[in-house]
Amino acid sequence: MSRPAPKSAVTAQSGDASPTERPSRLSADDWAQAALDLIAETGVQAVAVEPLARRLGVTKGSFYWHFPSRDALLQAALERWENVEQEALFGALEKVPDARERLRALFHMVAREYKSHVIYSALLKAQDHPTVQPVIERVSKRRLDYLTASFRQAGLVREDAQHRARLTYAAYVGFLQLNLQLHQARMQQDEFDAYVEHLALTLVPA
Repeated sequence: MSRPAPKSAVTAQSGDASPTERPSRLSADDWAQAALDLIAETGVQAVAVEPLARRLGVTKGSFYWHFPSRDALLQAALERWENVEQEALFGALEKVPDARERLRALFHMVAREYKSHVIYSALLKAQDHPTVQPVIERVSKRRLDYLTASFRQAGLVREDAQHRARLTYAAYVGFLQLNLQLHQARMQQDEFDAYVEHLALTLVPA
């Protein structure tokens, strides 16, 4: 819910709007998305009020209308990233009844979520940040639980399903980390598609 800006955040000297006026038509989601874009481009440490205000072409008053602090914005941005993944990715996969086909679809859908990978890579580099750490833990647990359940539905016993889920997720995180460490450019689409298909053939039960 929107909240009035603190008096200390809105001053005549800064040129920001008065506390009784809504400073901008920008929504909290607009700010959160802009923060995500900045995380993808530069990393978590780049998220700051003044650069984002300049980027959006508004005053800081617009920010303080929606958020009490930079950490609150970062939290909202990461929650937005989580929710989009949960709704757009997992929601779409629930329509696939066969577990093996669902796993193959997951591999290929995830392969095309390039920006989400970039954001996740940036979060991995900042995983000790007190706002980032619980998000990484929550997302990783949800992904592993989803993979384990899918492998169980595909016919593996519980222990094997857990092992296969960890192996699958380790392949994903390891691929991102390898690219970071080697400073590799994005793979050509046909090469990446072949890699993803190889993973699917290797990891999804026949």
